[in-house]
Amino acid sequence: MTIFRTGVCTWTFGELPLEHIARAASELGFDGVELLGDLNRYTAREAGTILSRAGLEVFSLTPTDADLAHPDPKVRAAGVDYYRRLIEFAAELGEPLVSCHGLVGRVAALADQASELSWLRESVAAIAVEAKAHSILLVFEVLNRYETHTIHTGREAADLIDWLEVDNAGILLDAYHMNIEEPDPAGAILEAGDRLWLYHAADSNRQALGRGHTDFRSQLTALQSIGYTGPVILECTAPGPNPFTPIKDDRSLEFLRQYLSESLCRLKS
Repeated sequence: MTIFRTGVCTWTFGELPLEHIARAASELGFDGVELLGDLNRYTAREAGTILSRAGLEVFSLTPTDADLAHPDPKVRAAGVDYYRRLIEFAAELGEPLVSCHGLVGRVAALADQASELSWLRESVAAIAVEAKAHSILLVFEVLNRYETHTIHTGREAADLIDWLEVDNAGILLDAYHMNIEEPDPAGAILEAGDRLWLYHAADSNRQALGRGHTDFRSQLTALQSIGYTGPVILECTAPGPNPFTPIKDDRSLEFLRQYLSESLCRLKS
């Protein structure tokens, strides 16, 4: 079995300062991070310095919320402008992958589904052009129906990439989201093939690998079969209500560290 590099999503640590997150990730044994693209928290230079000192690579950036499919063109334009600034941030940081997805938490169309999917495509096309100008690779993250109303499967993401007709856009598949949407997650990985540029992992309950019913052996084997060379990014979250709030109480960080430690051990075994 291939030994993949490992990363962790920094947003799962909540409001903890990046210095503390970097220290925790390094102590746990991660190779790098997927950095939350909150442009108000740190500059690219600050983030790069903190993570480099901890011996961590920045594999990718995940966005804060931006609605790329909203009926109001001003809202969509604001979303595209956020990604423009995120891409500039990425270019200064060293050209990590930039993740893009529908608005997290909006699960129904405000206008109609067909129109909003069309607006999403147009927004992502504009973002891809901006990314190309900065030598940045863009990955579209597939989320489940309880987090967004737009793209839910690898096949739908592939159709979007086909429509874009660009060479700097790929797919991000997530084991947790695939557990809900894909009849065969390993098959979805195989179908994505060389367009799968990033992979996220958490078990079916978004806890540590091995605490749910996800068949990670089949997914890791599928990654190996397609020649995937990217990292496995862990995106576990602490238990409790409100899945979009990572730190829910004074035990959340304890749970998170335990889940990450268990997941790393399982990956390495």
